[in-house]
Amino acid sequence: MGLQARQIQSQKLAPRMIQSMEILQLHALALQERIEQEMNENPLLEQQDVDPLAPDEEVEAPDADTRSESEKELVVDGESDNSEDFERLQNMVSELPNAFDEPFKRSANRMQDEADRRHDLMANAQSRPESLNDFLLHQLQEMDIDDRVEQLAERIISTLDARDGGYLRMPLVDLLPAGHTDDDVELAEQALAIVQSLEPAGIAARSLSECLLRQLKSNFPHYDEMTTLVTSHLKDLAENRLPQIAKQTGFSIELIQDVRAELHVLNPKPGAAFMETYVPNVTPDIILEQDDEGEYQVRLDDDRVPQLFISEYYRKRLQDPSATAEEREFIKQKIGSAQWLIESIEQRRSTLTKVSQAIVEHQKKFLDEGPEAIEPLKMQQIADKVGVHVTTVSRAVDDKWIQTPRGILPLKRFFVGGTQTDDGDDVAWDTIRLKLQELIDKEDKSEPFSDEKLVDELKKAGMAVARRTVTKYRKRMGIPSSRQRRDWSLKK
Repeated sequence: MGLQARQIQSQKLAPRMIQSMEILQLHALALQERIEQEMNENPLLEQQDVDPLAPDEEVEAPDADTRSESEKELVVDGESDNSEDFERLQNMVSELPNAFDEPFKRSANRMQDEADRRHDLMANAQSRPESLNDFLLHQLQEMDIDDRVEQLAERIISTLDARDGGYLRMPLVDLLPAGHTDDDVELAEQALAIVQSLEPAGIAARSLSECLLRQLKSNFPHYDEMTTLVTSHLKDLAENRLPQIAKQTGFSIELIQDVRAELHVLNPKPGAAFMETYVPNVTPDIILEQDDEGEYQVRLDDDRVPQLFISEYYRKRLQDPSATAEEREFIKQKIGSAQWLIESIEQRRSTLTKVSQAIVEHQKKFLDEGPEAIEPLKMQQIADKVGVHVTTVSRAVDDKWIQTPRGILPLKRFFVGGTQTDDGDDVAWDTIRLKLQELIDKEDKSEPFSDEKLVDELKKAGMAVARRTVTKYRKRMGIPSSRQRRDWSLKK
C-alpha cells in the first residue's frame, strides 16, 4: 500500500448545466410540475397570474382604506419599528385560542352545500372497470357448490390474468397443498370444470385447442369438421398447409376454408376483454400553422407555463442595510437559483422553437402530401442546421408532440432512416414499407410473392433493398410469409 499523486483532466457537468438539460427534456405538463416544485422550494420566485378569459384586463386591488385592520398588508422594513403591524399581529394571536376552543358550528345551508359537492365528486369520479377475477367470482358466488370445491375454484380464478388471455398456465397439482391425495386432485378437476363453465366461454383453458373447443357449439354448420381441425390440425391451419390437411382428413380444400372462416369467429383470448386500456392524454408542445403564403410556422404552446420573476421585496431586502449577513447570503443563493431557472425555461423555448422549425422545413413534403412523401432525416442533420449538439436535439424532441394538419404527431416521428435508389436519391424506410404493402396487396394470391421476388419488384421501382431487410419489415408489419398468404382455392 502507498500514496500516489496523479493529475487527471476530466469533464464534469455543473449542477446548473444538468438542470438546464433536464428543463429542455420536459414536456409542457411536466414543466408546470417542475415550476410548482421550484416555487415551493424558492420563496423568491413569483409568477404572473393571467386570466386566460380576459388577458387584457387588469384586476384592481382593493383600496387600502376599505380593508379592515386584519386585512392590511404587513410590510417589514428597516426604516421604522413597525409597531402598528406587530401590535396587529399580537391582537390576532391573542384571539386565536378562544376561536379554536369553541366548537365549529356549520349552518344548515353550508352542510347541504358540502354534501352536494361530495355527491357531485362521487358521481363524476371515474369508476374502476370490473376485473376478470371479480367477474368470475361474482358468477361463482351464485352457484351452490361444495365449500372445498368453491375454495379451489377461487384459487384457480386468482391465477388467471387478463393480459394472458385468461389461460390457466399453472398445473392443478401446484394449487394443492403438500401431501395432497387423489381425492384432492379429483376435487381440483371438478373446480376447474366449474370455472371453465363460466363466462366468457373458453376461460381457464390450458391450451389454445382447449380454449376453442370450449367455445364450439353444436349449432355450428360444420361442428364436426371444426372439432377435427381444432383437435388435430391447428398448427397446419396456422401455416396454411391446407393440402396436407385435406390429405389426412379427406376434406376438400373448399370445405377446409369454410371451416377456417367459421373458426375465426371464436375468441382465442377470452380474458383479454377485461384488460384495462390506458389512453395517454397527449398535450402538444408545438402548434404548426400556415401563413398567408402557405409556409409552415411553428409556435410554442406554452400558455399554460406561468411567467416567472424574482420577488421585488427580496431584491430590496438584499440592498437593505439592516439585513444580516446570513440573510444576504440566503437571498443571493436563491436569486441565483431563480435566475438560472428562468433562463433555462427561456433557453428551452428558444431551442425547441428552432429545432421544430428546422424539422418542419425538412419534412414539408410529408406535411403536404402524406406519409409516403416523408424523407430520410437524422438528428445530426438538424443539429448541424440549428448549430447545437446532437444530444441537445435528442432532448428537445424527447416526449414532445406537435399539432399538424395531419394530426398530433410525436416529433420523433419525423426522424426516419433510409437508403439510396439506383439514381442516387434518398428514400425513407417508411416509403419502402408503403411500397411493400402495395405490392403484397396487388399480388396474385394463387402465387404470392416470395421475399426474393419482393426484392426484385422493389428494385424495379428504384429501391435497392436486401432480402433480409424485406423479411424484417414484412414481419414488423405483421404480414405472413408467401406460403401463409397463398389462397389454395384459386386455380393456378
